[in-house]
Amino acid sequence: MKDPRGEAAKWFAQAEYDLRAAQTNADNALYAYACFIAQQAAEKALKAFLYGQGERLVLGHSVATLCGRAAKSRKEFAALVQQARRLDRFYIPTRYPNGLPDGIPAEAYDARDAQDAITLAQEFCNTVKKYLNV
Repeated sequence: MKDPRGEAAKWFAQAEYDLRAAQTNADNALYAYACFIAQQAAEKALKAFLYGQGERLVLGHSVATLCGRAAKSRKEFAALVQQARRLDRFYIPTRYPNGLPDGIPAEAYDARDAQDAITLAQEFCNTVKKYLNV
């Protein structure tokens, strides 16, 4: 990659967009999608951070794993790993009818789940924003 700061800026812009989309879904009672998109916002924010640190290829979907990688550069991220694990729970079960033991995602998540996920994702975006030069 020739421009890690540019790549970081793209990923962070999408993370902020996803965060707004999560809130829009929550506001319209689409709670499972709000939870999933909040997870995506945190994932993309952390990828932005890692690109901003000069990483050339950032793969994976686990917010906890990405957070652990970010903690190698900034210790502040180490304190967020537990919150990252909470967001990771929204990656698959919020989208697939066979991701839950009973029922479907549309019936399994509520307003509190969505708001919790959005709040966590916002924390990741705020933390990453402090370190990005975008």
